[in-house]
Amino acid sequence: MILLLSGSLRAGSTNEALLLTARAVAAEAGVRTLVYDGLGRLPHFNPDDDREPLPPAVTGLRAAIDAADGVLICTPEYAGSLPGAFKNLLDWTVGGTEICDKPVAWVNVAAPGRGRGAEATLRTVLGYTGAAVVEAACVRVPMVRGDVGEDGAVADPEIRRRVGDVLGLLVAAGAGAA
Repeated sequence: MILLLSGSLRAGSTNEALLLTARAVAAEAGVRTLVYDGLGRLPHFNPDDDREPLPPAVTGLRAAIDAADGVLICTPEYAGSLPGAFKNLLDWTVGGTEICDKPVAWVNVAAPGRGRGAEATLRTVLGYTGAAVVEAACVRVPMVRGDVGEDGAVADPEIRRRVGDVLGLLVAAGAGAA
């Protein structure tokens, strides 16, 4: 199973659309996915709270990561870095071992020349968590809102092919890690 993590809280964001597209493409290939929807419910990270009993939202996040064979992230860039809510999610993974050695990749949907700060920060933070970044699966697939259909996903065959390639690399890395 591939866990799909959006770094955006915005309903209908292009990041969410990419992950909904990944879910559809994965289903066509017989790959199970789970779209994590708890980003907005996570408490602010406090190291004093990173102990048992964990807040329920954190327990749910860590359980979803633990159950996954790989993680696909799609996040926007805010002010040259990761959005605060998504950085908070990643902070909650540092104290656990669930993401350690887990194959992780990201797709950047930002316009050309944008999003590099988020990518750099993501790479740094994932390094602290011990995640196994699948470099070949970390790609840029620029999208605009007009690419998103009424179902929230993207029908463009080239975008879907590229998302399928990313999923294939993550699935292969997850099988190799098992």
